[in-house]
Amino acid sequence: MRLSIIIVIFNGEKHINKTIKSILNQNYKDFELIIIDGGSTDNTIEIIKRLNSPMIRWISEPDKGISDAFNKGIKLATGDYINFQGDGDGFINSNSISDLFTNLDLKERPIVCGNIQRIDIKGNLLYKTKINKRFNKKSLLFKMSLPHQGLFIPKEFFAKHGEFDLNNKYCMDYELLLRAFHDFPKVITKDLVVSNWRADGLGEGKTLEILKEYHKIKLKNKVASKPSLVVIHIYSIFKYYLKSFFKNF
Repeated sequence: MRLSIIIVIFNGEKHINKTIKSILNQNYKDFELIIIDGGSTDNTIEIIKRLNSPMIRWISEPDKGISDAFNKGIKLATGDYINFQGDGDGFINSNSISDLFTNLDLKERPIVCGNIQRIDIKGNLLYKTKINKRFNKKSLLFKMSLPHQGLFIPKEFFAKHGEFDLNNKYCMDYELLLRAFHDFPKVITKDLVVSNWRADGLGEGKTLEILKEYHKIKLKNKVASKPSLVVIHIYSIFKYYLKSFFKNF
């Protein structure tokens, strides 16, 4: 089973070397690494060139945002499954992919997902996700319940449901899954931590903006009745403020 790992990046010289090496050092070797750079002006490209791996393909040019960069990666991908990593994310050890894909029945081309760990800018652990062994798509009504960096999507999914929407600033991965909500594929989850998620990305400190975009894309894809989605949105905002209150208490 060939995999395509896609990194989108812009001026990521601080972390890109470590991220790339976490991928190249995987003992699962049937993969390609595609790097989509948005026209970096720092040393990002020099670092990529210096690694000089035949497993890496890369382009560097201006883009229209993260969704556009993701879509460029999809067009270049030749793998059966696609995974997206951000600058500063990356796999936690050399066994991450092999452990995730061991003993899986992939005949029906299911989505495959493992857990991730949230780390701060210094690499310290903040928390780990815990996905349900038996995934229920209704969990997507509340949040992105299949963590992005641990998510491997079959390439056929994009052919059927389309690419990432350039109108979404924060939640393009979530919207793509919601687009498939009424005809959702089989999902295989494993209770193991696969990847890091570094806590200084585009959405850091933008929780209310993210919740607003959540609500917009859920309404757009009609994943539930409008009254139900309004209640979920109000609940999510209330939960955010409650958590903020006790955090600052």
